[in-house]
Amino acid sequence: MWSEFKKFAFKGNVMDMAVGVMIGAAFQSIVSSLVNDIFMPLFGLIFNTATLNSKYIILKGADLVTGGMTAAEATAAGASVLTYGAFIAAIINFVLIAVIVFFIVKLINKLKTLGHKDEIEEVKPEPRLCPYCKNEVAEDATRCPHCTSMLD
Repeated sequence: MWSEFKKFAFKGNVMDMAVGVMIGAAFQSIVSSLVNDIFMPLFGLIFNTATLNSKYIILKGADLVTGGMTAAEATAAGASVLTYGAFIAAIINFVLIAVIVFFIVKLINKLKTLGHKDEIEEVKPEPRLCPYCKNEVAEDATRCPHCTSMLD
């Protein structure tokens, strides 16, 4: 059982996936910083708030919430809140990661094809056909293997 696990765990695909997950985790923190530190303040300007993450709607217990409370304070006071600002931040985070990963994959694919353009494509000659039965015949054949006719 241990040898089977070693074969599985140390295959190239599994190791590549592990490296990808680690890079993805590091990349996620960069994109989260981009969303929280750059985009959310811009959306805060649009919605006239310090940060969009602080936006919420009180679902139940409006009498428990006073003006200026954060979503966490309103929840601690016993109110039910819908924090739509955090949800919008998560959507922006996802879209940015998807767009950046798309462009990275596109760049990698382009770099892969650059190396293959230098190779000269081999032109395959037209196959030799039997003049009688029109089937493909080897270049050095003297008889057609299909109809047994003599060839030139």
